[in-house]
This record gives sequence, structure tokens and C-alpha cells, in this order.
Amino acid sequence: MRKEESLAQRLSPLKKLSSIICLLCFFLSIFGPSLAPHGVGEVVSKTIFAPVTSQFPLGTDYLGRDNLSRILTAMRYTVGLALAASVLASTVGTFVALLGVMSPRWLEEVIIRLVDALISIPSKMLALVIIAGFGSSIHLLIITAVIGYAPGAFRIAYSLAIGQSELEYVQVAKIRGENAIYIAIREILPNILNPVLADFGLRFVFIVLLLSGLSFLGLGIQPPNADLGSLVRENIGGLSQGAPALIAPAMAIGVMTVAVNLVIDRIAEQRNKQH
Repeated sequence: MRKEESLAQRLSPLKKLSSIICLLCFFLSIFGPSLAPHGVGEVVSKTIFAPVTSQFPLGTDYLGRDNLSRILTAMRYTVGLALAASVLASTVGTFVALLGVMSPRWLEEVIIRLVDALISIPSKMLALVIIAGFGSSIHLLIITAVIGYAPGAFRIAYSLAIGQSELEYVQVAKIRGENAIYIAIREILPNILNPVLADFGLRFVFIVLLLSGLSFLGLGIQPPNADLGSLVRENIGGLSQGAPALIAPAMAIGVMTVAVNLVIDRIAEQRNKQH
């Protein structure tokens, strides 16, 4: 027992740090471009893949542009697109799950079969097919991520909602004559909200990795705009030199995803303590 408490105390500062990192990422996604010391496409050095210096804290990229400025601007696309897509995916998945639970049996079966068909397709393969057919744009990337990850959000929300729908308070609401929409929104949703929010965090991480992977393949954010995955792809030529222009955006993706996962774990622990 003491060992578990000691381990928890050691991890506590790490969890606090993860929260700070998450807040910093969201702050930079809003104000990053305004804080950039140079223009995002401005060539500021004749040296490509320059090392870390006082003038260029994260070096320069393959064209001699300031890498710090590029990353500060790329954060808006990486975090912004992933946040928009994960909010939509979790919202759509949750409300379709509530619709399924409160619908007649035949409609519930139709919804479940459609979701099963979508969830059987790997998200990256689905994204490649959609982008190959319709091209790449910001709106299409968001729609693709929503189509790929809303079924997973549905599965989580549906399994929670179906359990709640059998409990006494829902049956009492039905006996009172409350309609299905009232029961779904006012009775069931508040009782599944915490685990749904935890799942939302996971959706965010998955979508960050999906969009970064697509950008690395050249199918995500298109030039002159760039996200963190695009910066890794652009500067892959600096791999043999260990260029900061390659390492910094890759580390930013890794640190952000780990931090979000730790925050999700913290939310789950607090929920377990409450119960």
C-alpha cells in the first residue's frame, strides 16, 4: 500500500506537468502565429538545417526558414484540426448512440449494423480512399477524421447508454410519460458524460496521429500551410544530420500526445474516486 502511495506521489508532478503542456499547446494553437519571430515562409538564413543558436532557437529548415516560427504556426493546424474533428466525432457518436438506445428495436439494429460496417474499415485506409477520391482540403480532412473515429465514439457511448437505460431512474422517467429526447438528454447523458469526455481525449490523440501521418505522406495540410506532420516530411533530408528542424516537430507531436494521455488518466482516476 505504501509503495502504491509513493508511486502516486512521484507521478503527481508529472500529471501536473502534462496539464501545463496541454494548456500550452492550446495556447500556442491560438496565439502561436502572433508570437512567431519571423514570417512563416520567410527565408532568414543562407544555412539550411542550421543548429540551435541564440538567433534561431530551433535551427532552420531545408530552405533556411526559422523553424521556431514554422512550429508556432503549425500548432494551429495540428491542434485546431484535431480538436474540431474530435469534438465532432465524439458529439456525433454520442448522439447517434443515444438515438439508437431510445429508438425502436429495428432502427437500433440498422444503426448498429451501419456503425459495424464503418468501424471494420481501418481509419487510415478509409482516409486514403477518401482523399484519393476527393483531394485534400482542410474541410475534407476534418470530415474524414469524423467518419473514421465517430464509430468508435458511438461504441463507447452506446455501451454506457444501454446500461443506463435499464436502471430504475430511466424506467421512472418513462412511467412519468417523459419523451425519448428528454430521457436521452436529461437523464442518460449526464450519467455517461465523464467516460465520454475521457474517450474524447483519446479521439483527440488518435486524430492528431492520423492527420500528422497523412501530412507526412503529403496528403494532409498542403503548402504553403503546414502542420507538425508536414514539417517532419519537409525536413526528412536532415535526418542524417540530426537536424533540429526534423527532431523538434516530431518531439512536439510525441510530447503532446503523451501529455493528453496523462491528462485522460488523471480524469479517469478522479472519476473512480468519486464513485
